Amino acid sequence: MSVVEDRIASLGLKLPEVVPPLATYQPAVRSGSYVFTSGQLPMVDGALPATGKVGAEVSPEQAKELAATCALNALAAVRSVVGDLDKIVRVVKVVGFVASAPEFTGQPGVVNGASELLGEILGEKGVHARSAVGVAVLPIDAPVEVEIQVEIAD
Repeated sequence: MSVVEDRIASLGLKLPEVVPPLATYQPAVRSGSYVFTSGQLPMVDGALPATGKVGAEVSPEQAKELAATCALNALAAVRSVVGDLDKIVRVVKVVGFVASAPEFTGQPGVVNGASELLGEILGEKGVHARSAVGVAVLPIDAPVEVEIQVEIAD
């Protein structure tokens, strides 16, 4: 097991299998020294643990936990392309989409779930640029979706 996967395990987490695509795309692709993931939903064992809008059916606290699940799924997608998460030089960018009730404005706090988990797992390599965007709806009524871009060393 890699150092990064050991760290994931020490946090009481398990790197999941790659979530199969819902449409015609790849979960992650590599271009040069970078891996770009597709948007990752908070799937756990093939299902969403919650659906709906944040600030209505889903609490911000629950959505933050779901964003962390998205980040873990994104790391699984990266591993599927490079084979070893120890090759990560740094997380360059995180983009989080939050299906939001009309009055909900706490998208940054929700996406912190992904950012904080990446920091816990990767330390300084997990520090990144980020966008947190509120949207009307996400695929299969997911509350949150996260994509990451990472730099890889060979």
